[in-house]
Amino acid sequence: MKFASVATAEAEGCLLAHSTRTGTKTFKKGRVLSAGDLTALLDAGLVTLTVARLEPDDLDENVAAQRLATAAMSDGLRGEPPFTGRVNLHAEVAGIFVADKVAIDRMNRIDPALTIATLPNYSRVEAGRMVATAKVIEFAASANAVAQAEEAVTTSLQVHPFTARRIGLIATRLPHLKESTMDKTRRVLDQRLDGTGSKITSEIRIPHTVEDTAAALRQAHQHGCEMFILFGASAVVDRDDVLPAAVRHAGGEIQRFGLPVDPGNLLLLGSYGGFPLIGAPGCARSPKENGFDWVLERTLAGVAPSVEETTGWGVGGLLMEIHTRPHPRELMPQAQQPPQKVPVSAVVLAAGLSSRMGPNNKLLATINGEPLIRRVVKAAIASPCDPVIVVSGHQADGIAAALEGLDVIHVHNPDYVEGMGTSLRAGVRALPEDAMGALILLGDMPEIGALQIQQLVDRFVSSQAHSIVAAGTNGRRANPVLWPSCFFPRLSELSGDIGARAVLEDNRELLEIVEIGEAARLDLDTPETLRSYLGSSSD
Repeated sequence: MKFASVATAEAEGCLLAHSTRTGTKTFKKGRVLSAGDLTALLDAGLVTLTVARLEPDDLDENVAAQRLATAAMSDGLRGEPPFTGRVNLHAEVAGIFVADKVAIDRMNRIDPALTIATLPNYSRVEAGRMVATAKVIEFAASANAVAQAEEAVTTSLQVHPFTARRIGLIATRLPHLKESTMDKTRRVLDQRLDGTGSKITSEIRIPHTVEDTAAALRQAHQHGCEMFILFGASAVVDRDDVLPAAVRHAGGEIQRFGLPVDPGNLLLLGSYGGFPLIGAPGCARSPKENGFDWVLERTLAGVAPSVEETTGWGVGGLLMEIHTRPHPRELMPQAQQPPQKVPVSAVVLAAGLSSRMGPNNKLLATINGEPLIRRVVKAAIASPCDPVIVVSGHQADGIAAALEGLDVIHVHNPDYVEGMGTSLRAGVRALPEDAMGALILLGDMPEIGALQIQQLVDRFVSSQAHSIVAAGTNGRRANPVLWPSCFFPRLSELSGDIGARAVLEDNRELLEIVEIGEAARLDLDTPETLRSYLGSSSD
């Protein structure tokens, strides 16, 4: 594929290298230019264009991406139709995502234009979760390179489905251990098993002795349990402590004691009656992620880690409480853990072309003598959000004039004609380093006030800055949406007009909806909606 600047009249059949706007029409990059396109571009005064010409051996970006994705896929995955040189792969079942890292690395080194990116290896996924994307970076790729990549990456991606198991929970007692603690341990384990198909079918609580624990193992086995999880009233301190000694006494096997994951060091791996056995560390009584999760989830999906593999978990095994791990299973009651103030910024999107409104910019339409965009921005300023960032593009000078005197940060999006994704990208990249959340607010929503924004921020704070919080009406997600900072890197790479919808769909389990009524769905996109709103607001 060759890029060159050519006379517009000679560009038929070429790929447009850069998005180009003529009057009210936008020609997006990658477009195969037709004779009609060239006429419109010439009429607009564009006598030269930067284009790409395909070589005889080149494959179209969508064809190449489809071939990569098809080659890489194995059991438990489905691919979306290709678009802009990308094919996204989603899990068909709940389970554990597994990637052949050697194969993926080898493929990614064949040609810089050919890429596959995935979730971390052995990630737990729900059905429908996006797990990988095959992306052709350029408009085309060499057929020879694609063939090499296909061979390198064949069946390298898979989702291993969870297999339903009957689980025996054996918990020992000592005088200091409260029954309420043991009850919570059961609830937290039930939560961990939710969605895997496995259930606790036998729970046995016994004194903290070798003999009683061994007898409980035999009893659970007789009840048909196919996996055993042991919680000791006292932490296991060596291989001859009560729990490992009881497993051996009952005729089971201890494979390893100790895990280079913190929290989760004091984990016991073994087997009994031909079935897997895990001696849970004390931290597994908490819903927070720890080494027990890594072992449990993989075991339930039939890809239990070997002892040798677990010894390689030290790098990356320090699981501190940081906001980039947004998967808490349970929050402490509010009385025990009061919400803390967290820094939340607002990003107001005001760069769009307002094409459905006709020749007028809807954001500059006046409502009760005040421009619509000023009304929305003032609501953000009056809320807990600080700073307020306004992303402009189309008629940026008019937007700036409408906001004169307001304490905002102005960010210009030079790529606004490509769509909302570019404005989101520009706004997120301008966020302060200490921001833990960003409220994405559309500039054409006149009924979103400081009170509604306060409700969203309050819910975000109560989630300990982990949840994606969206305004909603009648249970349906709408706008605005408040994002945790762990998503900023992905939002800062958005492009085109898709926005953040795909990111949200991939993380539905983190979504919380705050009902704020019809204000969440009212945007003024057309002259009709504007006239209707102006008529009702003057009553």
